[in-house]
Amino acid sequence: MLSIEQQIYQNAQTMPNYTAVVSMSAEITYYDLWANIARVAVYLKETYHLNVGDRLILSASGDLGFVYTYFALHVIGCVAVPIDPDVVEARFNYINAEIEPQLIIGTLRRLNKKTLSFDKLFDAAFYHTSLGYKVSSIQRSMDEPADILFTTGTTGAPKGVVLTHTNLAAAARNINEYIGNDDTDVELLALPVSHSFGLGRLRCVLSRGGQIILLGTFARMKTFFKLIKTHHVTGFGMVPASWLYIKEMSGDMIKEFADQLNYIEIGSSFMPIEEKELLMEWLPKTRICMHYGLTEASRSAFMEFHEYANNLNSIGKSAPNVDVRIIDGEICVKGEHVTNCYWNESPDRIAQDFHGDYFRTGDSGWMDEEGNIYINGRIKEMINVGGEKVSPMEVEDVLNAIPQIKESACCAMPDKVMGEVVEAFIVEKEPISDTEILEIIRPQLENYKWPKKIVRTTEIPKTSSGKIQRLQLKEC
Repeated sequence: MLSIEQQIYQNAQTMPNYTAVVSMSAEITYYDLWANIARVAVYLKETYHLNVGDRLILSASGDLGFVYTYFALHVIGCVAVPIDPDVVEARFNYINAEIEPQLIIGTLRRLNKKTLSFDKLFDAAFYHTSLGYKVSSIQRSMDEPADILFTTGTTGAPKGVVLTHTNLAAAARNINEYIGNDDTDVELLALPVSHSFGLGRLRCVLSRGGQIILLGTFARMKTFFKLIKTHHVTGFGMVPASWLYIKEMSGDMIKEFADQLNYIEIGSSFMPIEEKELLMEWLPKTRICMHYGLTEASRSAFMEFHEYANNLNSIGKSAPNVDVRIIDGEICVKGEHVTNCYWNESPDRIAQDFHGDYFRTGDSGWMDEEGNIYINGRIKEMINVGGEKVSPMEVEDVLNAIPQIKESACCAMPDKVMGEVVEAFIVEKEPISDTEILEIIRPQLENYKWPKKIVRTTEIPKTSSGKIQRLQLKEC
């Protein structure tokens, strides 16, 4: 298996004049992409005397400077630690203390930290006496760490997920194989590259020889649609919250590109069935793929909306080259894309996250006879009502279908008789009484699943990637 960097190098040899990356300020060919990656690699290596395994924090700004530097670190055997440019001080201090970086590159907008800017780095690298573009591809040991991505820490301190070159290359291979990406694709990237989803899309497109357009955010709707039109974009990735924003800000404008968009990848959080059906209606020819995975096991399962039109509750089947099994009621994953360690954790501690060779996702689920996978909820979030296990997601699905409720989240509430009962937090679109809510849900749920307390709130706590933080609900 070739590393992502070797694949980019091969593309630079076979399609040097083909556009690889488009930013707001420049269009870069594959030849220049590799030349600039190599320049930065040589400059960092020679100027800062970096060694294999050294960690560097990168402000994941999603611009050209980040792209060059991210891949350059892999070329010289260093480990990239991408973080949000808007990272708060407490999280930064935690990550900084954990990994002890050799260097911090890029602007941290909310912190008064002295860092090396991408612009200064590239300017210095470009005029460095060592001509980096003469450096050919450097094949790292595929077992070497390439990235450390810190989780969002929904149930405690963030974990540093160590991903090797094999993990990254295998994940890109699996994703491209399922979605069907090739060198004719033009993808608009509006996802943050401080997370697994956005970084994964960057690696997928460039490893396959496609063209990627750096937008950085869905907030600029006019620019989003202008770029889709002018560059004849064939696909993009988004989280469900981004879809709701697109729909709210632009209505059904996406329908204008129904014959142009070949694929969309969706992931990271729950998406209501009615939104899936609307996307299918508006984009009848587009391959709309929704993934299931974690930072530790990127995109382990896939489903395509049109193919699963009669089974939209499923998360699909195992991704190509991935083995998903249900072990003791838990979704477990095996494949070359799966991490084998966390940063600064002992082998004994890490072993607890595996059933043999299968990584324990922490999600409760089941699989039907055809191999379709279904999620009940997080194991730690399951509600034990007198010995009966209740999935918070099941109750939330029923609550979210009530027209007066915008969204909901359920968790366990202590009870003297039952041990635990269901407590529901709801964000209302319109006022609705507890009595009305219970009248609606009673025919749909067994009585032990009914919320014993309903709390109105203005916001459901979520991670930056849109996952509900049920364990952080105030009254739980």
